Amino acid sequence: MITAKAIWTDNERYIGEASSRHAIVMDTATEKTASTPMELVLIALCGCTASDVVGILRKKREPFTSLEVSASGERAAGYPAVYTEINLVYRIGGKVSRKAVEDAVRPRKRSTVRFLPCWKRRLKLAPRSNWWNRCRSPASCFSPNPAASPAN
Repeated sequence: MITAKAIWTDNERYIGEASSRHAIVMDTATEKTASTPMELVLIALCGCTASDVVGILRKKREPFTSLEVSASGERAAGYPAVYTEINLVYRIGGKVSRKAVEDAVRPRKRSTVRFLPCWKRRLKLAPRSNWWNRCRSPASCFSPNPAASPAN
């Protein structure tokens, strides 16, 4: 079982700690000194899906050299300010086949889709959250050189 806790330190700052005994600072004040809990949700989502993509590409023995997953999220205007839409963009470098990349980031293969009901229940996401990756152009999802990908 994984456990986690948040301990208030001062003002609007908290220390988050999990079973691994690693700690992270969170800040909910107007002028932030650390990431907010909602930013950490997006970071965790990027980490989870990146882990899946790496596992799939390794299983396919694809010679990828880099991976970057970025997320942008829209939140509801009122309380609770849940995410109403989350978009993921993948940048993968190396001599990786286009099919392997498409298979790795296809929604049915990603953890974000497999475990979506759990995320919705636990984080109380808006029911119509968009968890599918959207690419602004094909190059933003697949590029032999991530630095050559178009800017967001």
